[in-house]
Amino acid sequence: MNEPVAGGVATQISGRTLLAYALPAAPLAALGLPLYSLVPTYYTETLGLPIASVGWALLVVRLFDAVTDPLAGYAADRINPALGRRRLLFLLALPVAAVSALMLYWPAQDAGVWWLAGWGMLTSLGFTLAVVPYSAWGAELVSDYHGRTRLTSARESLTLMGILVAIVLPFAIGFEQKGFSGLAVLGITVAVMLLIFGALTVWLVPEPANQTKTPLPLGEALSFLARNKPFLRLIAAFFLNGLANGIPATLFLYFVSARLQLPELRGPLLFLYFLSAIAGIPLAALAARKLGKHRAWSIAMIAACIIFSTAPFLTPTAAMPFALICAATGLLLGFDLALPPSIQADVIDADTAASGDQRSGFYFAAWGLATKLSLAAGVGIVFPLLGFFGFNPAPDAQNGAAALLALAVIYAWVPVTLKLAAVTLMWNFPLDETVQSELRARIRQ
Repeated sequence: MNEPVAGGVATQISGRTLLAYALPAAPLAALGLPLYSLVPTYYTETLGLPIASVGWALLVVRLFDAVTDPLAGYAADRINPALGRRRLLFLLALPVAAVSALMLYWPAQDAGVWWLAGWGMLTSLGFTLAVVPYSAWGAELVSDYHGRTRLTSARESLTLMGILVAIVLPFAIGFEQKGFSGLAVLGITVAVMLLIFGALTVWLVPEPANQTKTPLPLGEALSFLARNKPFLRLIAAFFLNGLANGIPATLFLYFVSARLQLPELRGPLLFLYFLSAIAGIPLAALAARKLGKHRAWSIAMIAACIIFSTAPFLTPTAAMPFALICAATGLLLGFDLALPPSIQADVIDADTAASGDQRSGFYFAAWGLATKLSLAAGVGIVFPLLGFFGFNPAPDAQNGAAALLALAVIYAWVPVTLKLAAVTLMWNFPLDETVQSELRARIRQ
């Protein structure tokens, strides 16, 4: 395999290096998923906080990200330590993320909204400081159009394994108890895995040479970013699709419990969804080779819309039909995970070729911010909306027909509309394998 060497970038990397790079994706995913999917449910159902207050607290966390993400991206591109600009910032972030996750997922029994907001912000800060350089590192490890999909496929497969751990542990040990709950065990597990796997990655994975020819001041760098039309199209589509995925992720536990009246199947169905996504990742890589990355992703989003639009028609206790929906849409989630980050690496090439400044960290900071804002918008919009329609998230609540209908419509049909908007942006995306190869040639020159 062609490994990264000083002064160059690899077209491919060895399986050993690929695995060493991908390992931290598992604890990072197990850190990120609960903040949107499990924490709102735990803090409302178990700790008894008002659903609207939890929604606003998590929105504050995401607004905090609006400041920290671009700063982390700028720092990741501009520092130049002996250890490497990606590796050093990633290494420093690990203890911050580990301690914050432990406090957020193992809260005091009298923890309130301020505990959620404060530790949520620190958890998000640690996550950002780790993910931004980590993602930029991966984008720079490999220069080949399809080689990048191989790297993102490996990383996102580990991501899904981390997500499965985040699902199994809380429910297997006991999610609905105060104090030392399954969520607390998850916090401990995430903290330990972050420190061990992250250290292995820093030790074993080389950092490619910096391809920057002329570092740009911040204002000029922002100007190039604003003129990067493929990036603007991609990040708009990614935001819309992220919001489409974030809304059902936030409401999944409520939909299964209140609408389908199957609370005992919440964990198994969520597990099935993400387990199916692992099978979808190699399918996405194969489709990308046949159709191109952007066209394969678009077709997958269309298929997901067709399948997911049937969810509001399900009657209570319809376990098998909903399990089939979870399996099918989970398979298509593999496309959402593997292909957009690979396209993003190609989009960064367009900026590097035009500006002479390789700013992968800055771009992935914008990417991460779009991800978090889409998830935050999901929480900040749907919780107040559900409150407006009178939905009560308490496990023993008796919700009326209007509240349950609102839950079903917001859970399924709103995301379908958003995904179709993303498809219109990506169907004729201008950056394909031929264009990307030309961009790499310009960068080398």
